[in-house]
Amino acid sequence: MKKIKSVLLACTLVMVLASCGGAYYVSERPAPYVYTRPVAPYAGAIWIGPEYYWNSGRYVARPGYWSRPRPGYSYHPGQWNHNRRGHTWVRGGWRSR
Repeated sequence: MKKIKSVLLACTLVMVLASCGGAYYVSERPAPYVYTRPVAPYAGAIWIGPEYYWNSGRYVARPGYWSRPRPGYSYHPGQWNHNRRGHTWVRGGWRSR
C-alpha cells in the first residue's frame, strides 16, 4: 500500500511540474519578422515560417525553413494570442489530419 501511495505521489508531482512550463506574456508584440522566403529546394517542400522563442526577457524570431512533408500530417503555423495578461506566442507544429 505504501508503494502505491509513493507511485501516485510521484506521478502527481511529475504532472504538476510538467505543467509549470507556462507562457511568457508581453504588453506589445515584437515588430513583424521581415524575411525573404528562399526558393523551395525540391518539389513538395513545406515552408515552416518564422517562430518566436523567449530569450533574455523578450521574444526573438527564429527564421523559417523548408521541411519535408510528413505523411498523414499538416503543418499549422504559430500565432500570437492576446488576452488580458498580454500577448503570447503559440508555437506552430505538425498535426494529424
